[in-house]
Amino acid sequence: ASGKALNLLQFPLFWCKSKHSMITIFGNCDRVMNRSAADRCAFVKSTPDCTMADGFINYLYTVFCLLPPNLTPLTITLCIIWLLFLFVILGLTASKFFCPNLSAISSTLHLSHNVAGVTFLALGNGAPDIFSAMAAFSHPHTAGLAVGALFGAGIFVTTVVAGNVALVKPFTVASRPFLRDVIFYMTAVFWTFLMLYRGTVTLGETLGYMSLYVVYVLTVIISTYIYNRQKYSVNTNSEYRPLLPYLESTSHILLSSLNPVDHRKWRRKSWRWRALKVVKTPLEVLLLLCIPVVDPDKEDKNWRRPLNCLHLITAPLVCVLAFESGAYGEYMIQGQFPLWLLVLLLGLFLSAIVFCTTTNDCPPKYHPLFALLGFMVSAVLISAAASEVVSLLHMLGVVLSLSNTVLGLTLLAWGNSIGDCFSDITIARQGYPRMAISACFGGIIFNMLLGVGLGCLLQMVKTQSDGFLTWVLAGSLGLSLVLSFVIVPLCHFHLGRTYGIFLLVFYAIFLVIALLTEFGKIHTVST
Repeated sequence: ASGKALNLLQFPLFWCKSKHSMITIFGNCDRVMNRSAADRCAFVKSTPDCTMADGFINYLYTVFCLLPPNLTPLTITLCIIWLLFLFVILGLTASKFFCPNLSAISSTLHLSHNVAGVTFLALGNGAPDIFSAMAAFSHPHTAGLAVGALFGAGIFVTTVVAGNVALVKPFTVASRPFLRDVIFYMTAVFWTFLMLYRGTVTLGETLGYMSLYVVYVLTVIISTYIYNRQKYSVNTNSEYRPLLPYLESTSHILLSSLNPVDHRKWRRKSWRWRALKVVKTPLEVLLLLCIPVVDPDKEDKNWRRPLNCLHLITAPLVCVLAFESGAYGEYMIQGQFPLWLLVLLLGLFLSAIVFCTTTNDCPPKYHPLFALLGFMVSAVLISAAASEVVSLLHMLGVVLSLSNTVLGLTLLAWGNSIGDCFSDITIARQGYPRMAISACFGGIIFNMLLGVGLGCLLQMVKTQSDGFLTWVLAGSLGLSLVLSFVIVPLCHFHLGRTYGIFLLVFYAIFLVIALLTEFGKIHTVST
């Protein structure tokens, strides 16, 4: 904050010292696996590096102190299942609640689709990545997760996702938007290289790094205006038609609102989709109970009077109990009155007022405020789930003797990007490959600039990171962008199956090199 230069060699993102030199500085929780089974619990308790302040569960303490050593393989299996469940929570919350509410907010503010896409919707799509990065950067021993996840997700999306889009639906990409997105992303990666090379960064440079996204947004707005200036037409939402009165009772409206299964879709879907839906349904019901969703495309804006009144009770309560991993759940006002009880009473009061002053068939004028409430609750839940993922991956890295960087570029990057992968491929199959390829490059610009930039601002501690592996990540991402920047114009901007296969092979080679680097088969010469 004083404006002094920050030494990136002491910063989580760019730590370049060897692992052995860090043992005397930190407790180095990785050494717990070198101890006997009887000594591991005491080591975890006495080593600061093993302490995780974030997360509802202390996984290292659970594995080494609460459970017997002979159950460790079973524990690891259960933790991986729990990790998959956390990814489902992240995906559902972002896609079903966070993004729709952001879309409703942008619609209420009368933002154009392009502006909303590169601002609010980019935030919605990148929420798991950004929150995971912020959670990881907040602790010295997990910052490597953010390094691996941000760079790994960038490589994954620009190669695997983009490659699958080209394989599914060969098409000719719009040249100017494609080149614009690739140039901005290459600029962000080059800036990161420059900070790596110089070894220091000032607060002003960090803010400038993040402001590059603002420049990107302005460029999109200006280019869209120039392209559409001759096609400009005014489209308003004045075609609001009177709503027909509801015939259902209040209780029936509540029950139908909590049913996440579309019976028509259920009949035409495959058994795999049905099985996954059965698994997700209980979680969706719980989320529906806690998070309001405003849909501006519906005549009633998704107004569900009994459920929305219930949201005024459950949503603030969930925020209190989930924020900062439940830190405020036990907070006492002046040491006497619990905070959660005050929030509950206020929620009951507001809920009673709204229920008595509204009807089932007509949304109130302040209904758009429920989108803001839904946005806030979704953000808190995504942040809580992301913190839990980071804590869990840190434990897996310790037990499996893997660096946080590798866990970030594999499990965390795949988990945060798998939703984008399926959605972009689905969009391509539906006949919108240009939209899909734009999402591939546009969204990760947001993740890179905001993720790394916020990491620079939030860092307050030192940590260890495999410096050479970080160079491999950054270099591979830069190389993939340069190759796309050269190859696509040479192919007259036609993305075919050959280009898709090339991208998939590139990612496979990158993954092999990264893993060989992690296991010491590829390394720099020590001096």
